[in-house]
Amino acid sequence: MESLERLAGTLSSLEDLQSIVRTMKALSAVSIRQYERAVRSLASYNRTVDLGLRVVLRDMPSARRRSRDHRDAPAGVVIVGSDHGLCGRFNEELAAFLLEHVRSRGPLGARVLAIGSRLPPLLEEASVRVDAALVAPGSAPGIATTVNRLLVRIDAWVADDGVASVHVLYQRRRSGARGHPVAQRLLPIDLHRFHRLEQEPWPSPVLPTFGMGREQLFAALARQHLFVTLFRACAESQAAEHASRLSAMEAAERNLDERRAELLGMFRRQRQEAITAELLDVVSGYEALAAGPSVADSTIENPRPDT
Repeated sequence: MESLERLAGTLSSLEDLQSIVRTMKALSAVSIRQYERAVRSLASYNRTVDLGLRVVLRDMPSARRRSRDHRDAPAGVVIVGSDHGLCGRFNEELAAFLLEHVRSRGPLGARVLAIGSRLPPLLEEASVRVDAALVAPGSAPGIATTVNRLLVRIDAWVADDGVASVHVLYQRRRSGARGHPVAQRLLPIDLHRFHRLEQEPWPSPVLPTFGMGREQLFAALARQHLFVTLFRACAESQAAEHASRLSAMEAAERNLDERRAELLGMFRRQRQEAITAELLDVVSGYEALAAGPSVADSTIENPRPDT
């Protein structure tokens, strides 16, 4: 049985852990709102880019819109993980999803670009070579820098390695719950999606036009479309990571509360037993002192006879 001093020290350590867990819960809750606001603020800009591509593709012959067959071309995968732990099986689920995604599309020869330092070791254990690993953005403003670096890497894939198909894999947060892995195609761009937008009425009475070259404008808008797609993937991944961390911290908080209640009960029982033992010692000492004089008097009054 542990001593009272050890139990008191363990309870103090548990209280410190509870304080840390509560702080991490608060930070995760605030971070989730931060990244969700970033995704919502991107919606209007994404709408503008979509409308621009709709205008550029409006008079383009449908034959030029068809995507070529890229099944025999090298493929690339961008996977968005985390730099920090304490978020459950966030990265493990992503690594398993990557293996399933790549195997369903052919041999494990895809070029892989990872975001976050936690993913590469997991992928290397599964014999997946990672071309490069970028640091995960630590805040919503930092996502733009990460996305620009990703675009440079993807440009190098396309120009130097002939990569024609690129997907981004990340965790998307469910409403009020942890995330689940999803895959989204980056390249080739789905031009049929913008063709379907032509069926919708234009949002203003003025028909749009443009003065610069169609190819130049299309390239600029297509790059902004990729930027928006990657930005949303990173922001949603960060929100899902913090949601997983919040869930893990809530489970840790429940375990700490249960353990603290158990130790507190043990501490109180042992303290009560110690107090009871001390009281018994005091009572026994008092009784011994109280009985001492009467024994001495009886000895004097009845001395032993000489032998």
